[in-house]
Amino acid sequence: MGRDIFTKLGNLLDRAGFPNFIQQNDLVALKLHFGEQGTTAYIHPSYVGFMVSQIKDRKALPLLTDTNVLYRSARGNSVDHLHTAFAHGFLPLVTGAPVIISGGLRGQTSIEVEIGKKHFQTVKLASEIADFDKLICLTHFTGHLATGFGGAIKNLGMGLAAKSGKLAMHSTVVPLIKREKCTGCGACRKHCPADAIRLQEGENDQRKLAVIDPVVCLGCGECIAICPSGAVNIQWNESAQNLQEKICEHAYGVVKKKRPVFFLTFLMNITPGCDCLAFTDAHIVPDIGILASYDAVAIDQASVDLVNQQQGLHATRLKTNLGRGEDKLRALYPNVDWTVQLRYGEEIGLGSRDYDLVCVDESTP
Repeated sequence: MGRDIFTKLGNLLDRAGFPNFIQQNDLVALKLHFGEQGTTAYIHPSYVGFMVSQIKDRKALPLLTDTNVLYRSARGNSVDHLHTAFAHGFLPLVTGAPVIISGGLRGQTSIEVEIGKKHFQTVKLASEIADFDKLICLTHFTGHLATGFGGAIKNLGMGLAAKSGKLAMHSTVVPLIKREKCTGCGACRKHCPADAIRLQEGENDQRKLAVIDPVVCLGCGECIAICPSGAVNIQWNESAQNLQEKICEHAYGVVKKKRPVFFLTFLMNITPGCDCLAFTDAHIVPDIGILASYDAVAIDQASVDLVNQQQGLHATRLKTNLGRGEDKLRALYPNVDWTVQLRYGEEIGLGSRDYDLVCVDESTP
């Protein structure tokens, strides 16, 4: 007789040693992606609720968290972000846990963690991670336009960075103010912590426009978050390789600051784009299952391998490499070498690409 998915998930947690991971009175943060408005492929709240119940059974204190995004979005500030999370079913009455958006109301509250790596000596992370006793990284594995795939490393590194950290990962220059959108309201200047923004007269009209001094700018991203007219924009000029390496370095900062971390990756509804998109595309391979690990690199490597071992689905964005063993991610994004994040993550000590895959299924006693 078949068993339900929650019984199987419970068996997976037992085999992974999860009961020993959580201790009484631990403040346990479940890091997940609540999904952009318009998408439905995020991890279902019922799975999150099951994880919450497992934590409560051990008399610990669970909470759900994510950070505000850098770009203009329904997840760009904590008020809109909470509304989005609740609209997608992540209500405390549904999951059994409160939702706390980390990093401040606009993503400006950060801590610096020293890592001493190639791109960063220190990384800026959401300040709340210093207070979590345990961290559970719940990841919906997807394809990704800029990194080839979005897995545990990205969920940890990009997902727990402060806005200043997100900006540093995506861009090598200061934000750009679009003159045609700027109203000269001065909101960006008022909220700039470095006093790097001034208002000056436009060349052909009398209205004042905001100007950012690149020498003084801290790269905090506060002006992007606060601008009511969307005039302050990120200059998305970082290479795919450097972006992946920078994500790894931020993930390393999270792991260094807060050990241990338990990773749970859902290889279900695997879409060609991430859950930040405002729509849900057809998934590219059949559902595979759920993976558990204490190693971000290993679980991402296993996820990629399992996806590529599948027969690709027709009538989706996956047009080539549909056969078993063929690279589905490279077929989606031929100009992105997704192996960078795995190689570099292993190189800096984030984890190992070697893994043993233990199958926990209906035959498991």
